[in-house]
Amino acid sequence: MLSHNIPPSLCAGSCPLTNHQLPRALFSAHESRRPSCSSNPAASIQSPNSTAPSTSLTITAPDDWHLHVRDGKAMASVVPHTAQHYRRAIIMPNLTPPVTTAQAAIDYRQRILACVPPSRAPFFQPLMTCYLTDRTTPDEVEAAKEAGVVAYKLYPAGATTNSDSGVTDILKVVDTLKHMANIGMPLLMHGEVTDPSVDMFDREAVFIHTKLIPLLDQVPNLKVVMEHITTKDAAEFVASAPPNIAATVTPQHMLLNRNALFAKGLRPHNFCLPILKREKHREAVAEKATSGSPKFFLGTDSAPHPKGAKESSCGCAGMYTAPISLGLYATAFEAAGRLSNLEAFASFNGPGFYGLPPNELPNQTPASSQQEATWALRAHPGVHLQA
Repeated sequence: MLSHNIPPSLCAGSCPLTNHQLPRALFSAHESRRPSCSSNPAASIQSPNSTAPSTSLTITAPDDWHLHVRDGKAMASVVPHTAQHYRRAIIMPNLTPPVTTAQAAIDYRQRILACVPPSRAPFFQPLMTCYLTDRTTPDEVEAAKEAGVVAYKLYPAGATTNSDSGVTDILKVVDTLKHMANIGMPLLMHGEVTDPSVDMFDREAVFIHTKLIPLLDQVPNLKVVMEHITTKDAAEFVASAPPNIAATVTPQHMLLNRNALFAKGLRPHNFCLPILKREKHREAVAEKATSGSPKFFLGTDSAPHPKGAKESSCGCAGMYTAPISLGLYATAFEAAGRLSNLEAFASFNGPGFYGLPPNELPNQTPASSQQEATWALRAHPGVHLQA
C-alpha cells in the first residue's frame, strides 16, 4: 500500500517547530480567510465553503523542478496529483535500476505519460533526467541531450533513496562535467557529503566547501542546481554565486524545522533528506526563496513511499506533498509578506534558468484550455490556478 499520508505538521494548525500558526484555509473547507494582498487583486487565497466573499490566487501555470514519481503501481497512484497542478515536472532518475541512459529516460517518460489522466494529458509534460555515475561518458551525455533529456542528476553514493549507484568521487567525472558545461546541460546536485564522521545536520554545508566550490573552480561555466537546499550556508552561497548557479526549495524546508521530527514523539512523515534543520536555517531558506530572486525556484521533492516502509522502525526518507504543495508554498510566501513573489518562484524562475518558455499567462489562455483550468480548480480547493 502506497502511503498518501500528508505530513501532519504541514497540513494545518499550530506549527510546533516554528511556533507560529499555519493558515488552515489552504487545506480546509470550513474556515474563512481574508484576502492576503489587497494591493494585488490577482494574488489572494480562497476558502471554498466560506461565508466570506470568495477570492482566489491566480498565477501563471506553475512547474515542479524536482519530483519523484517512482514506477509501476506506485507511479500510477501519484502522477495524477502532480499532473493536476503542474504543467511540467523534472523527474528524478533514482529508480532501481537507475535511469542512466537516453533510452531508459525515453522509456520511463512513456510509462509516466501512460499514468496521466486523459483530461490532463494535453497539458502535462514530464521533463526527464539521467543519473550520473562514475562511468558516465561525454558521448552518453551527448546522446541524452539529443533524446530530449534536460539535465543530469548527481547523487553522492549513499546520500539518499536509491543512490547506491551514485558518484563516489567528483574528480572521476570532471571530463564529463566539462562536456556538460560546453553543451549547456545542467547538473542537478544532491548537495550532501556521505562521510559517516560528518554530523547529519552539517552535511550540506560541508558539501559546499569541500565538493561544490572545488568543482566550480575546475568547471566554472557548469550550470548547477543545488537541489532542495536546507541551510543558511546554501541559501547565501546560491544568492551570491554567478547566474549559472541556482537552487530548488521544498515547501517543508520553508515551513518546518527539525523540531517537527520529534514533536511529542518520532514523526516519520517529517523525515526527509536532506534532513530538516535548525530554525535559523529555515528562516534563511524561506527568506531567499521568497525574495523574488530568479536564482530560487519551486521543486517539491515530493517523494512517495509504501506505507509500511515509511511507518517503520527504519523508515524511508521523503515527504509526499504533491496534492497540497501549492498551498504550502502560498502559506510560506504569505507568512513572509511576499505573496506577490509566488508567481515568479513557481512559474518563471525555473523556466528562465533552464532556457525554456514559461507557461501561458492567465490572460493568454486559449479557449480550449478553459475547461482544463476549471477542472483543476474544482479538484483541489486551496490555491486556484488558471492554466
